[in-house]
Amino acid sequence: MAKGLGKGLNAFFSNAEADSEETIQEIRLSEIRPNPYQPRKIFDEAAIEELKQSIREHGILQPVILRKSIKGFEIVAGERRCRAAREAGLEKVPSVIRELTEKQMMELAILENLQREDLTPMEEAAAYQQLIEKLKMTQEELAKRLGKSRPHIANHIRLLSLPPKIQELISSGKITMGHGRALLGLRQKEKVQATADRAIKEGLNVRQLEQLIHHLNELVPRETKKVKQPKDIFIKAQETSLRERFGTPVSIKQNKNQNKGKIEIEFFSKDDLDRILQILDQERS
Repeated sequence: MAKGLGKGLNAFFSNAEADSEETIQEIRLSEIRPNPYQPRKIFDEAAIEELKQSIREHGILQPVILRKSIKGFEIVAGERRCRAAREAGLEKVPSVIRELTEKQMMELAILENLQREDLTPMEEAAAYQQLIEKLKMTQEELAKRLGKSRPHIANHIRLLSLPPKIQELISSGKITMGHGRALLGLRQKEKVQATADRAIKEGLNVRQLEQLIHHLNELVPRETKKVKQPKDIFIKAQETSLRERFGTPVSIKQNKNQNKGKIEIEFFSKDDLDRILQILDQERS
């Protein structure tokens, strides 16, 4: 298993590598199509070139895994090997043919990519979301199966609620996942793109962007601006505790006499709301 994936994967997925007892066949690349469930959207051209040179020198050491389809074969695992083999001028690749359901094919495609640990944050988020939707699992259940923490899963999936252009900035590496998480906290959603552009232009790190967003959230029109009473240190501590428990911004607001108020818990998608409600249900039980 790849480092960092977690011991839960062996119990969750079938092996994404070819078994030594399986029959290896030479299949023409012209008959092979990409996996429709491939979570990877960006392929590192430098890595493909390096793999191409290795194939030219040593051949393909690990067979690709295919599934028979109506028109030839679909790749289950090994798309980068097939791409590199084409560029290396090969006509055929060593392959193992498996009979797989759509669900199994999706699982194996996601597994192979998660094992490599070089998916972009957005690709990883989409892979987690796919598993949750297709396998009817909660974030908590998926985290346990993958050997990941629930906040790790939740923080990635929350990125999917960012505008598409911001997701593209994360995928291209122009901003980091940390920047994306900070932008989720901007209350004026119409300013997200401009704020991201400013972060790139000024070279803001995540902490600096968080400070900028905090400042933007505090700004209100002069005519409606009110003098805020400083929050009690106990209230601040409770907000921090709740924020850590729910993995999302939490605000405790009191009236002038501090005898009434409300607690606001932010969520960024229906799945995020379900996760928070599940935590509340566990607290009651």
